[in-house]
Amino acid sequence: MEYRKLGNTDLEVSVITFGAWAAGGWMWGGNDDKAAIEAMKVSYDLGITSIDTAPIYGQGKSEELVGQAINGIQRDKVQILTKFGMRWDDIKGQLAFKSKDNDGKDIDIYKYASRDSVIKECEDSLRRLGTDYIDLYQIHWPDATTPIAETMEALLRLKEQGKIREAGVSNYNVQQMEEAAQTINLASNQVPYSMVKRDIEKDLVPYVIEHHKAILAYSPMERGLLTGKMKPGQQFGEGDHRAGLKYFKDENINRTNEFLQKIKPIADEKDATLGQLVLRWTVEQPGITIALAGARNADQAKQNAGALNLKLSSDEINFITTELNKLQLVD
Repeated sequence: MEYRKLGNTDLEVSVITFGAWAAGGWMWGGNDDKAAIEAMKVSYDLGITSIDTAPIYGQGKSEELVGQAINGIQRDKVQILTKFGMRWDDIKGQLAFKSKDNDGKDIDIYKYASRDSVIKECEDSLRRLGTDYIDLYQIHWPDATTPIAETMEALLRLKEQGKIREAGVSNYNVQQMEEAAQTINLASNQVPYSMVKRDIEKDLVPYVIEHHKAILAYSPMERGLLTGKMKPGQQFGEGDHRAGLKYFKDENINRTNEFLQKIKPIADEKDATLGQLVLRWTVEQPGITIALAGARNADQAKQNAGALNLKLSSDEINFITTELNKLQLVD
């Protein structure tokens, strides 16, 4: 496994970090708790020492499962990355969207990151995770109702108290990062990035390179699309958020699979899967520090960890990128 420091901090995390969104079940059509915990444990054994989660993932469930998975591991040998600012248990801030919890009950999700709310959320996360500090604490989405400085001041206080090691943001644009940086040193920005979603290359990537910040790429497999295992007519279970995304239209599945077949010989030559090739290409891109990869079971965890056994030459990376640039998805 490889490890990289986040920006200009001393916090070092595994280049493939375990993404625990699906572990919470919410928006993924449910999940097997026992299998999710086993996936995290197997990942750790294979060198994936970092886990990214959030309170909103299953309304606390994902964090609780992470806490169970790391129980018994020496605390300084694992890095916990979690978030705040998405409230389902209060009606303050900006309504983000309406949803249903794992029991099918209607819930309203609010973006809210006031000083008091951040402090409360941190305490709740520490309790669910069963730890006394969080390695990287990230605002989940921008909150238009709270000044960025107020949110960052709360993070500064938590850092001074030793409850968090480093502060990060998620889904922030360059302007928002610049504003946040006036109050606190940011380690990173967690944003969506994949072979079929590369818009951050225009402005965010140049910014983080210049200012020595890290990018944590989430959904690098585009929620399973880039495994090459999806076929037209793909059926999703009730509550699975992927059903309404453009990437999973039959035409886009076809076009993506045609691209993947073009690069498959590289994976075959290295005795690797397409998914492993995709992850390796992702973490080789300029400005991309970490790729978050979820796993529902131990086998998927082993597949993700194997991505970093793969070595790509500059010619191979360039070939993949050249073919990728020809791929056009329909809206």
